Amino acid sequence: DQILIFHHNLQINSLKILQCDFLDFFSSFCLSYWMDDLVAAYPKLVTKVQIGTSYEGRPMYFSTGGNKRTAIWVDSRIHSREWVSQATGVWTANKIVTDYGTDASLTSLLNAMDIYLLILTNPDGYVHSHTSDSMWCKTHSNNPGSIMCVSSSPCPSPGAITNPCSDSYHGPSPRSEMEVRNVVNLVKNHSNFKSLIYIHAYSQLFQPPARTGKHSTGVQSNTFNKIICNNNHLLICDVSLHPDQASSGIIDWLYKLGMKYSFAFELRDIGCCGFIQPANQIIPTASETWLGRKDIMVYVRDHPY
Repeated sequence: DQILIFHHNLQINSLKILQCDFLDFFSSFCLSYWMDDLVAAYPKLVTKVQIGTSYEGRPMYFSTGGNKRTAIWVDSRIHSREWVSQATGVWTANKIVTDYGTDASLTSLLNAMDIYLLILTNPDGYVHSHTSDSMWCKTHSNNPGSIMCVSSSPCPSPGAITNPCSDSYHGPSPRSEMEVRNVVNLVKNHSNFKSLIYIHAYSQLFQPPARTGKHSTGVQSNTFNKIICNNNHLLICDVSLHPDQASSGIIDWLYKLGMKYSFAFELRDIGCCGFIQPANQIIPTASETWLGRKDIMVYVRDHPY
Protein backbone atom coordinates (compact mmCIF):
# COMPACT_ATOMS: atom_id res chain seq x y z
CA ASP A 1 0.00 0.00 0.00
CA GLN A 2 1.08 3.54 -0.67
CA ILE A 3 0.33 6.49 1.60
CA LEU A 4 0.66 10.21 1.06
CA ILE A 5 1.99 12.09 4.09
CA PHE A 6 1.59 15.81 4.55
CA HIS A 7 4.06 17.59 6.81
CA HIS A 8 5.28 21.09 7.48
CA ASN A 9 8.22 22.82 5.86
CA LEU A 10 8.45 26.56 6.21
CA GLN A 11 10.82 26.88 3.24
CA ILE A 12 8.12 26.15 0.64
CA ASN A 13 7.93 28.79 -2.08
CA SER A 14 5.89 29.19 -5.28
CA LEU A 15 5.08 25.55 -5.90
CA LYS A 16 3.47 24.46 -9.14
CA ILE A 17 -0.26 23.84 -8.75
CA LEU A 18 -1.36 20.61 -10.39
CA GLN A 19 -4.03 20.94 -13.03
CA CYS A 20 -6.70 18.45 -12.01
CA ASP A 21 -10.41 18.94 -12.57
CA PHE A 22 -11.59 15.94 -10.52
CA LEU A 23 -14.36 15.36 -13.03
CA ASP A 24 -13.80 11.62 -13.33
CA PHE A 25 -12.83 8.64 -11.20
CA PHE A 26 -9.16 7.67 -11.36
CA SER A 27 -8.11 4.16 -12.27
CA SER A 28 -5.55 2.54 -9.96
CA PHE A 29 -2.87 3.06 -12.62
CA CYS A 30 -3.66 6.75 -13.08
CA LEU A 31 -3.88 7.29 -9.33
CA SER A 32 -0.32 6.05 -8.81
CA TYR A 33 1.01 8.44 -11.46
CA TRP A 34 -1.04 11.30 -10.04
CA MET A 35 0.49 10.70 -6.60
CA ASP A 36 3.97 10.82 -8.15
CA ASP A 37 3.11 14.14 -9.82
CA LEU A 38 1.81 15.51 -6.53
CA VAL A 39 5.02 14.63 -4.69
CA ALA A 40 7.11 16.07 -7.53
CA ALA A 41 5.21 19.35 -7.39
CA TYR A 42 5.27 19.59 -3.57
CA PRO A 43 8.41 17.72 -2.48
CA LYS A 44 8.80 19.57 0.81
CA LEU A 45 5.18 19.13 1.79
CA VAL A 46 4.24 15.63 0.59
CA THR A 47 6.03 12.29 0.87
CA LYS A 48 4.95 9.01 -0.76
CA VAL A 49 5.72 5.89 1.26
CA GLN A 50 4.96 2.26 0.46
CA ILE A 51 3.64 0.34 3.47
CA GLY A 52 3.29 -3.04 1.77
CA THR A 53 1.57 -4.78 -1.10
CA SER A 54 -1.88 -6.20 -1.71
CA TYR A 55 -2.66 -9.90 -2.13
CA GLU A 56 -2.04 -9.60 -5.88
CA GLY A 57 1.15 -7.64 -5.40
CA ARG A 58 -0.06 -4.09 -5.97
CA PRO A 59 1.75 -1.49 -3.85
CA MET A 60 -0.02 0.41 -1.08
CA TYR A 61 1.18 3.99 -0.60
CA PHE A 62 0.56 6.72 1.91
CA SER A 63 2.00 10.19 2.51
CA THR A 64 3.79 11.18 5.71
CA GLY A 65 6.30 13.42 7.39
CA GLY A 66 8.20 10.27 8.22
CA ASN A 67 9.50 11.25 11.67
CA LYS A 68 6.71 9.89 13.86
CA ARG A 69 5.40 13.28 14.91
CA THR A 70 1.89 13.38 16.32
CA ALA A 71 -0.27 12.36 13.38
CA ILE A 72 -3.78 12.00 11.98
CA TRP A 73 -4.72 9.00 9.85
CA VAL A 74 -7.13 9.53 6.93
CA ASP A 75 -8.32 6.39 5.13
CA SER A 76 -10.46 6.93 2.06
CA ARG A 77 -10.79 3.66 0.21
CA ILE A 78 -11.12 0.21 1.74
CA HIS A 79 -14.39 -0.92 0.12
CA SER A 80 -13.69 -1.09 -3.59
CA ARG A 81 -17.14 -0.16 -4.92
CA GLU A 82 -17.20 3.15 -3.02
CA TRP A 83 -15.54 5.12 -5.81
CA VAL A 84 -16.55 8.51 -4.47
CA SER A 85 -14.60 7.79 -1.26
CA GLN A 86 -11.36 7.37 -3.20
CA ALA A 87 -12.15 10.45 -5.27
CA THR A 88 -12.70 12.39 -2.04
CA GLY A 89 -9.24 11.28 -0.91
CA VAL A 90 -7.72 12.64 -4.13
CA TRP A 91 -9.63 15.92 -3.75
CA THR A 92 -8.52 16.17 -0.10
CA ALA A 93 -4.85 15.66 -0.99
CA ASN A 94 -5.06 18.43 -3.56
CA LYS A 95 -6.93 20.67 -1.12
CA ILE A 96 -4.22 20.26 1.52
CA VAL A 97 -1.32 21.15 -0.77
CA THR A 98 -3.05 24.09 -2.45
CA ASP A 99 -4.36 25.61 0.81
CA TYR A 100 -1.14 25.25 2.78
CA GLY A 101 0.30 28.72 3.34
CA THR A 102 -3.03 30.49 2.70
CA ASP A 103 -5.43 28.70 5.06
CA ALA A 104 -4.23 29.68 8.54
CA SER A 105 -5.81 26.75 10.40
CA LEU A 106 -4.53 24.13 7.94
CA THR A 107 -1.06 25.69 7.88
CA SER A 108 -0.78 25.74 11.67
CA LEU A 109 -2.06 22.16 11.78
CA LEU A 110 0.69 20.89 9.46
CA ASN A 111 3.27 22.92 11.36
CA ALA A 112 2.31 20.94 14.48
CA MET A 113 1.53 17.44 13.21
CA ASP A 114 1.41 15.17 10.15
CA ILE A 115 -1.52 13.92 8.10
CA TYR A 116 -1.26 10.38 6.77
CA LEU A 117 -3.57 9.80 3.81
CA LEU A 118 -4.17 6.31 2.41
CA ILE A 119 -6.20 6.93 -0.72
CA LEU A 120 -6.44 3.31 -1.86
CA THR A 121 -6.47 0.67 0.88
CA ASN A 122 -7.88 -2.13 -1.26
CA PRO A 123 -6.14 -1.86 -4.66
CA ASP A 124 -7.03 -5.36 -5.90
CA GLY A 125 -10.71 -4.87 -5.21
CA TYR A 126 -10.61 -1.41 -6.77
CA VAL A 127 -9.13 -2.76 -10.00
CA HIS A 128 -11.75 -5.53 -10.07
CA SER A 129 -14.52 -2.99 -9.57
CA HIS A 130 -13.23 -1.01 -12.56
CA THR A 131 -12.68 -3.94 -14.88
CA SER A 132 -15.22 -6.63 -14.00
CA ASP A 133 -17.84 -5.80 -11.39
CA SER A 134 -18.51 -2.22 -10.29
CA MET A 135 -20.30 -3.46 -7.17
CA TRP A 136 -17.36 -5.54 -5.94
CA CYS A 137 -16.67 -4.66 -2.30
CA LYS A 138 -14.04 -7.07 -1.00
CA THR A 139 -10.38 -7.91 -1.48
CA HIS A 140 -9.31 -10.52 -4.06
CA SER A 141 -7.65 -13.15 -1.90
CA ASN A 142 -8.44 -16.87 -1.98
CA ASN A 143 -10.27 -18.26 1.02
CA PRO A 144 -9.29 -21.73 2.30
CA GLY A 145 -12.00 -24.28 1.54
CA SER A 146 -13.90 -21.97 -0.81
CA ILE A 147 -13.61 -22.76 -4.53
CA MET A 148 -16.35 -20.59 -5.99
CA CYS A 149 -16.03 -17.50 -3.80
CA VAL A 150 -12.87 -15.48 -3.27
CA SER A 151 -11.94 -12.59 -0.99
CA SER A 152 -13.03 -11.16 2.30
CA SER A 153 -14.29 -7.80 3.42
CA PRO A 154 -11.08 -6.01 4.42
CA CYS A 155 -12.73 -4.30 7.36
CA PRO A 156 -15.92 -6.13 8.34
CA SER A 157 -18.56 -4.56 10.53
CA PRO A 158 -19.92 -6.18 13.68
CA GLY A 159 -22.72 -7.60 11.53
CA ALA A 160 -20.37 -9.32 9.10
CA ILE A 161 -21.39 -12.67 7.60
CA THR A 162 -19.74 -16.11 7.67
CA ASN A 163 -20.73 -16.98 4.07
CA PRO A 164 -17.64 -16.51 1.81
CA CYS A 165 -19.90 -15.51 -1.09
CA SER A 166 -21.36 -12.55 0.80
CA ASP A 167 -20.12 -9.01 0.26
CA SER A 168 -19.88 -8.80 4.05
CA TYR A 169 -17.92 -12.01 4.58
CA HIS A 170 -15.63 -11.34 7.54
CA GLY A 171 -12.82 -13.64 6.38
CA PRO A 172 -11.43 -16.82 7.93
CA SER A 173 -9.82 -14.98 10.87
CA PRO A 174 -9.18 -11.50 12.27
CA ARG A 175 -6.74 -9.55 10.07
CA SER A 176 -6.73 -12.39 7.54
CA GLU A 177 -6.32 -9.88 4.72
CA MET A 178 -2.82 -8.72 3.80
CA GLU A 179 -4.06 -5.19 3.19
CA VAL A 180 -5.42 -4.96 6.74
CA ARG A 181 -2.20 -6.33 8.21
CA ASN A 182 -0.24 -3.63 6.38
CA VAL A 183 -2.37 -0.95 8.00
CA VAL A 184 -2.22 -2.56 11.44
CA ASN A 185 1.57 -2.79 11.26
CA LEU A 186 1.88 0.85 10.25
CA VAL A 187 -0.38 2.07 13.05
CA LYS A 188 1.37 0.00 15.71
CA ASN A 189 4.89 0.82 14.52
CA HIS A 190 4.19 4.53 14.31
CA SER A 191 2.55 4.59 17.76
CA ASN A 192 1.77 8.31 17.69
CA PHE A 193 -1.49 8.50 15.76
CA LYS A 194 -4.13 10.46 17.64
CA SER A 195 -7.06 10.35 15.22
CA LEU A 196 -8.60 8.32 12.42
CA ILE A 197 -10.89 9.90 9.83
CA TYR A 198 -12.42 7.00 7.93
CA ILE A 199 -14.18 7.91 4.66
CA HIS A 200 -16.93 5.70 3.23
CA ALA A 201 -20.05 5.84 1.09
CA TYR A 202 -22.89 5.96 1.29
CA SER A 203 -25.64 7.19 3.75
CA GLN A 204 -24.50 10.71 4.74
CA LEU A 205 -23.60 9.83 8.32
CA PHE A 206 -21.04 10.92 10.87
CA GLN A 207 -20.09 7.99 13.08
CA PRO A 208 -18.09 7.99 16.33
CA PRO A 209 -16.98 4.62 17.72
CA ALA A 210 -20.12 2.55 18.10
CA ARG A 211 -21.91 3.10 21.38
CA THR A 212 -18.84 4.28 23.27
CA GLY A 213 -20.70 7.22 24.74
CA LYS A 214 -18.08 9.22 26.57
CA HIS A 215 -14.49 9.04 25.41
CA SER A 216 -11.90 8.27 28.06
CA THR A 217 -10.37 11.65 27.17
CA GLY A 218 -13.53 13.25 28.58
CA VAL A 219 -14.91 14.22 25.19
CA GLN A 220 -18.56 13.49 24.55
CA SER A 221 -19.51 12.19 21.12
CA ASN A 222 -22.03 15.01 20.80
CA THR A 223 -19.15 17.51 20.95
CA PHE A 224 -18.06 16.23 17.57
CA ASN A 225 -21.65 15.88 16.40
CA LYS A 226 -22.00 19.64 16.82
CA ILE A 227 -18.70 20.34 15.07
CA ILE A 228 -19.61 18.19 12.11
CA CYS A 229 -23.33 18.74 11.74
CA ASN A 230 -23.11 22.51 11.92
CA ASN A 231 -20.88 22.60 8.83
CA ASN A 232 -21.81 19.62 6.68
CA HIS A 233 -24.67 18.17 4.70
CA LEU A 234 -25.03 14.99 6.72
CA LEU A 235 -28.39 13.37 7.35
CA ILE A 236 -27.57 11.65 10.66
CA CYS A 237 -24.70 12.63 12.93
CA ASP A 238 -24.42 9.79 15.42
CA VAL A 239 -24.08 6.08 14.70
CA SER A 240 -26.20 5.33 17.79
CA LEU A 241 -29.14 6.92 15.98
CA HIS A 242 -28.84 4.56 13.04
CA PRO A 243 -29.31 0.80 13.14
CA ASP A 244 -26.60 0.02 10.58
CA GLN A 245 -23.23 -0.68 12.21
CA ALA A 246 -21.30 -0.71 8.93
CA SER A 247 -17.87 0.95 9.02
CA SER A 248 -17.58 0.76 12.79
CA GLY A 249 -15.10 -2.14 12.91
CA ILE A 250 -11.81 -0.28 12.47
CA ILE A 251 -12.79 2.83 14.41
CA ASP A 252 -13.82 0.66 17.36
CA TRP A 253 -10.55 -1.29 17.18
CA LEU A 254 -8.45 1.87 17.02
CA TYR A 255 -10.43 3.44 19.83
CA LYS A 256 -9.69 0.44 22.02
CA LEU A 257 -6.05 0.62 20.92
CA GLY A 258 -5.90 4.15 22.29
CA MET A 259 -6.70 6.31 19.24
CA LYS A 260 -9.45 8.23 20.99
CA TYR A 261 -10.48 10.52 18.16
CA SER A 262 -11.66 7.89 15.68
CA PHE A 263 -14.58 8.65 13.38
CA ALA A 264 -16.18 7.58 10.12
CA PHE A 265 -17.84 9.69 7.46
CA GLU A 266 -20.41 8.11 5.16
CA LEU A 267 -20.60 10.34 2.09
CA ARG A 268 -23.38 10.90 -0.45
CA ASP A 269 -26.03 9.97 -0.99
CA ILE A 270 -29.02 8.52 0.90
CA GLY A 271 -30.01 5.92 -1.69
CA CYS A 272 -30.78 7.62 -4.98
CA CYS A 273 -27.51 6.58 -6.68
CA GLY A 274 -26.00 4.67 -3.78
CA PHE A 275 -22.56 3.30 -4.57
CA ILE A 276 -22.82 4.37 -8.21
CA GLN A 277 -22.40 8.12 -7.79
CA PRO A 278 -21.98 9.99 -11.07
CA ALA A 279 -18.64 11.73 -11.56
CA ASN A 280 -20.27 15.15 -11.37
CA GLN A 281 -20.87 14.45 -7.66
CA ILE A 282 -17.16 14.15 -6.81
CA ILE A 283 -16.48 17.82 -6.09
CA PRO A 284 -19.68 18.59 -4.15
CA THR A 285 -19.34 15.35 -2.16
CA ALA A 286 -15.72 16.01 -1.21
CA SER A 287 -16.07 19.72 -0.57
CA GLU A 288 -19.22 19.61 1.56
CA THR A 289 -17.54 17.55 4.29
CA TRP A 290 -14.12 19.21 4.14
CA LEU A 291 -14.79 21.80 6.85
CA GLY A 292 -15.99 19.10 9.23
CA ARG A 293 -12.98 16.90 8.56
CA LYS A 294 -10.62 19.83 8.99
CA ASP A 295 -12.38 20.89 12.20
CA ILE A 296 -11.76 17.43 13.66
CA MET A 297 -8.06 17.72 12.81
CA VAL A 298 -7.84 21.17 14.43
CA TYR A 299 -9.63 19.86 17.51
CA VAL A 300 -7.17 16.99 17.76
CA ARG A 301 -4.26 19.43 17.51
CA ASP A 302 -5.71 21.63 20.24
CA HIS A 303 -6.73 18.79 22.59
CA PRO A 304 -3.78 16.41 22.90
CA TYR A 305 -3.86 13.38 25.18
